[in-house]
Amino acid sequence: MNPLLNSLIVPVYGNSRSIRPLVETVEGIEQQVKGGLETIFVVDGSPDDSRERLLAALAGRQIKAQVVEHSRNFGSFAAIRTGMSRARGRYIAVMAADLQEPPELVVEFLRRLASGEVDVVAGERRSRDDRGDSASSLYWNLYRRFIMGEIPSGGVDVFACNVAVRDVICSLESVHTSLVAQLFWVGFRREMVPYDRRPSPGPSGWTFRRKLRYLSDSVFAFTDVPVRALWLIGLLGLVLGSVFAAAVLIARISGAISVPGYTATILVIVFFGSLNMVGLGIIGSYVWRAYETVKGRPGSIVRDVIEFPRGGHDE
Repeated sequence: MNPLLNSLIVPVYGNSRSIRPLVETVEGIEQQVKGGLETIFVVDGSPDDSRERLLAALAGRQIKAQVVEHSRNFGSFAAIRTGMSRARGRYIAVMAADLQEPPELVVEFLRRLASGEVDVVAGERRSRDDRGDSASSLYWNLYRRFIMGEIPSGGVDVFACNVAVRDVICSLESVHTSLVAQLFWVGFRREMVPYDRRPSPGPSGWTFRRKLRYLSDSVFAFTDVPVRALWLIGLLGLVLGSVFAAAVLIARISGAISVPGYTATILVIVFFGSLNMVGLGIIGSYVWRAYETVKGRPGSIVRDVIEFPRGGHDE
């Protein structure tokens, strides 16, 4: 580890249109950061020609960089984790390849970490000018309510940490989890930096499917709310069932019922049958994630690494 070096991690997936401005932005950041900067671009199985454009844009530039390619798409958190594990700097920042966050945010992250007063710095959105604002607000409100109350109301997309936090994060051997939630779960001295998010240059990659996967990974990795909710529903069903059974018994003894009710029987069977199915699904989700972790499979696989030393020679 170089004690004077800073590392910047940029996960790349479907960003071919923004590659050239991305490289130019990184070059500008490098000129503003004290102590030097290395940039680790992690191409996460991108379906377009992002890798080829990235290699072409970096050729001949005075940028110290690594282009790391995954063997397939493992997800943005896996890409960030790969970049963190390969970082050589004392302070490590993460930036999105679509340039929705202002580049000055990375400079501010690294400046605050260099002060030695904080271990983790995360961006807190004051506003956002992209589509799906109300849906995202609802999403993060539910996230804060049931999973991680310390998460900012607008969520966290970019952050930075020192090497001590990086080592702890990379030592957590779990798959299908939330890197952001882990970042808040491990503790350390943390600080938020407010910023205004830029408009997205194209269709957002934060699709409903990705949100649902992110939410489920966070839920089953960081909270037992589903299990507790299932327990409460079961308890409520037991109480209601007992009351219903007592009412039926009293009516039967008093002669108000001569033939058992077919409708009531079917409703009870359907209700508790559905409850059992939901319960099996919830418990199965926890068991599956535990099984995936026990397998010991890596969260990502690196296919290729190409380095771009400053000035075209090794340092």
